[in-house]
Amino acid sequence: MAQYSIGDALKKFLSKSRLSNGLRAAQINEVWESMMGKTIAKYTEKIEIINQTLFITTHVGPLKNELLYQKTLIIQRVNEAFNEKVITEVVIR
Repeated sequence: MAQYSIGDALKKFLSKSRLSNGLRAAQINEVWESMMGKTIAKYTEKIEIINQTLFITTHVGPLKNELLYQKTLIIQRVNEAFNEKVITEVVIR
């Protein structure tokens, strides 16, 4: 039986667990303001990840349009923050 450090064991567990998307979404929520700015963070109501798709919820019309134009940038920034390909698509609601 192979020996793992606690950190390696947790990473392996989370990579195979359904909890990983919720954990990633929580981590994105923590750094969302620094990634996207105070104004966008203030009016973003919910962020969740389902099958490598980032769902962003806001009820502010102009912000929805702005986020639609920034989809590629959002994908790039999130993936850079985690140093891996976490999301491939962004959906604005």
